[in-house]
Amino acid sequence: MPKQNTILIVDDEEEYGISVAKILNSRGYSAQSIKDPLKVSSVLNNENYDLLIMDIKMPGMSGIDLLKNIKNLNKDLPIIMVTGFPSIENAVTSMKYGAMNFFTKPIKPKDLLNEISKILSHKERYNNTEESGKETIITKSTEMLNIMANVRKVSETNAPVLILGESGTGKELIANILHNNSSRKDNNFVKVNCAAIPENLLESELFGHEKGAFTDAMRRKKGKFELADNGTIFLDEIGDMSQTTQAKILRVLQEKEFQRVGGNNVIKTDARLISATNKDLGSLIEEGLFREDLFYRLSVVTFELPPLRERRNDIMPLASYFLDLYNRFYRKSISSFSDVVKMILLRHKWPGNIRELKNCIERAVIFCEENVIHTGDLPAQYREKENENAINILEDLYRNLSRDMISEALKRFKGNKQKTSEYLNITRKTLYNKMKKLGLE
Repeated sequence: MPKQNTILIVDDEEEYGISVAKILNSRGYSAQSIKDPLKVSSVLNNENYDLLIMDIKMPGMSGIDLLKNIKNLNKDLPIIMVTGFPSIENAVTSMKYGAMNFFTKPIKPKDLLNEISKILSHKERYNNTEESGKETIITKSTEMLNIMANVRKVSETNAPVLILGESGTGKELIANILHNNSSRKDNNFVKVNCAAIPENLLESELFGHEKGAFTDAMRRKKGKFELADNGTIFLDEIGDMSQTTQAKILRVLQEKEFQRVGGNNVIKTDARLISATNKDLGSLIEEGLFREDLFYRLSVVTFELPPLRERRNDIMPLASYFLDLYNRFYRKSISSFSDVVKMILLRHKWPGNIRELKNCIERAVIFCEENVIHTGDLPAQYREKENENAINILEDLYRNLSRDMISEALKRFKGNKQKTSEYLNITRKTLYNKMKKLGLE
């Protein structure tokens, strides 16, 4: 008997969550709901789910913050966001942090079921497909090419490296390259997301603990620095670290030694430290939130990665790379993007950078049923205004409608000119005139 797909609904409106769970259970899924967002992490630690459906506006913790926390712990878990208070800003932010889609309440059960079916039917990954491309840097940017040349040089040293940049710009990718091109590549590469671990547990995670050091310390545990001896340790989001832990990191850098929590023995380590953050450490130093002496120890070499909006020439090469990647993931043979989609991708600001683009392309591949990705395969927010004062992408594009754009729309709506004109955001009269001029009558 095939395994039931498990779904967790997180919504502070208890009756709504229960009703959605009932609908999903009636269609063969194993669904349950929870109303307290603060309990989700513990639920996920105890049970495995194939998909989450989460509200955005909840007391205690917003759905966006919960989304970020969950993605820090399990970046591959598909999440659908819903809200009764829609805004393009929330939609774009959801996609930025890894949501597969964004729905406005009330959701039509048919639409939600179709979305879930598509996502879960393609959830199987093919071994090592993504891993084989994890160190690929796709760029035409002079700035990025210069950074990569220097990354290769620094890889051969043991110097501490600090990687700066917005979320989704590829900081972890650079860390992978630094380790895998170093003399330490055959030893452990240990990664720690400092923002994903509660402060009271971070010290134990980094330095380990002795049996009985605290209530739940049932046995001795080696810390990440100990595991990374003769290898590399990557501290991601180091800007979120408390000053108490910062002081202990400084000692490790200076003395190459530490003690486990609750222990007296001094443990030596020869781990190379690579750190990263999306925070402005200069401002944190001025505010007294980050140690200046630690900053100088971390930043013997610093790389600052540019956001995708400053690498416009890289958008389509990256999109094509992800298209090829997910064609292999999902056993599809999609050849390209329509002209309209290309323009939308090029005009979008990509606040979530490469990670957001990757997520957008993956979803488009999942939902595309032809050999070309069309606008309908993209989440709706990529086709709409980002705010009242933003440029309306489609309106701007259609001032000079091409034959391909009109043909694509006519094909999508089976020749229905009313629906085609509405889709193109023009009047029927303008559509007729354009068709006549382009010989499409």
